Amino acid sequence: MTYRNPVLDADWSDPDVIRVGDDFYLTASSFGRAPGLPLLHSRDLVNWTLIGHALERLEPASEFRTPRHDCGVWAPSLRHHDDRFWIFWGDPDQGIFQINAPDVRGPWTRPHLVKEGKGLIDPCPLWDDESGEAYLVHAWAKSRSGIKNRLTGHRMHSDGTSLLDEGKVIVDGDRIPGWFTLEGPKLYRHDGWFWIFAPAGSVETGWQGAFRSRGFFGPYEEKIVLEQKDTDVNGPHQGGWVRTPSGEDWFLHLQQRGAYGRVVHLQPMYWGADGWPVLGDDGAPVAVHDKPDLPPQPAAAPATDDDFPGGRFGRQWSWTANPQDGWATHHSGDGLRLSCVRSADAHDLRKLPNVLTQRLPGTPAAVEVDLTLHGEEPGARAGLAVLGDAFSWIGLQRGADGTVHLVHRFAEAVAEKERDADHPRLAPEARARLRIEIGAGARCRFFHDVGEGFKPSGPVFAATPWRWVGALLGLFALAPTGPGHAGAASFETFRITPL
Repeated sequence: MTYRNPVLDADWSDPDVIRVGDDFYLTASSFGRAPGLPLLHSRDLVNWTLIGHALERLEPASEFRTPRHDCGVWAPSLRHHDDRFWIFWGDPDQGIFQINAPDVRGPWTRPHLVKEGKGLIDPCPLWDDESGEAYLVHAWAKSRSGIKNRLTGHRMHSDGTSLLDEGKVIVDGDRIPGWFTLEGPKLYRHDGWFWIFAPAGSVETGWQGAFRSRGFFGPYEEKIVLEQKDTDVNGPHQGGWVRTPSGEDWFLHLQQRGAYGRVVHLQPMYWGADGWPVLGDDGAPVAVHDKPDLPPQPAAAPATDDDFPGGRFGRQWSWTANPQDGWATHHSGDGLRLSCVRSADAHDLRKLPNVLTQRLPGTPAAVEVDLTLHGEEPGARAGLAVLGDAFSWIGLQRGADGTVHLVHRFAEAVAEKERDADHPRLAPEARARLRIEIGAGARCRFFHDVGEGFKPSGPVFAATPWRWVGALLGLFALAPTGPGHAGAASFETFRITPL
């Protein structure tokens, strides 16, 4: 039996993976969305399901009341030590945080700041069973610190709460010919060596490096162990090494795919005669490969569809900032009921915290949802969006005279507010089925059905990513500023089907 890459064909950015018993767990960057730190589970490293999130809200909460799309949770590391699960991550504006839990499904502790500072990113801990010591390595974001291309190491308190020294640069990428943007380190112990798996060369064009030293603080030797070569997998790097119960080694890593974000590939791995790891097909990414020697599992992927039972939304959804009470209402039936939140930024979805999002599918697909606009307030609106540095949405809006219009709007990346992508048209009732067809290159076509079958709307819209995040699908309800409650909108039968 074989598998085909990517094994996670959506934006599961900066993945890290561990095995506990017969189970594999993966987490990924979530940046400014809440809940954050997604938790995925697999039994075969190929079929993955989303089982929850480790971070309910970003802290400090006041900093994430509004969207900060390229901030928040960067490049987490997932570990299991002392019968607990641990996640360390860097917030480039605050420092290095950790949370931990006795079970992967929680309860997780609140974020604890391990090292305060600007530009501290991509941390990874190691509890060394051979010496009993604990260590931490991290990278640097030049945008906040003025430093990049270096890895700094610390001795760490065994309880993971604090560091025991001021830190030392243990790998300086400026001293390695041809290397730049060294980041994303993952720290391991193997065969008497300290190993750091770390990418360099930038996300779209880089490679995966491995470093080894007999002592944690160095000196380290380096080697490129995975690069594009003559494949179509650009920039294959940044991920984690995991070993199966039978002793097979595998490496999960990202590939940057524009609006689709950073998808996840699985590479075979073995240790060469020279003691260095060999990834993929002699250092090149594989497209198809024999599955890991693990018990067969049914096909699975993170959920996308949702009927919103009881008004609750599935794990695949996150808000664009910390949520507030009253945005979504629980009830006895099916369907998602979103309040039309009043905002002075109603003209720009990129600024709204109350957009409920999930990842853009990595292959051509059709997205559909039923929308009913209940709000009677003039200007109240709701819709289905493709949200990135540029955005476009289709939905319903209440006019000043109380009528409902089918509207389709967009904004370019440089635009400060949206404008019409098609002429508004009168809707016979406050209900519509909305559809977006996502084709090759994340080119999106919009459709609406108000009782006469689907009709196309506007020109093709090419989805765009954020700075570090792939484009998102979004559901929203909003209204202009004013007094009182502005009503609500209901969404039903959300579906994503392959094209």
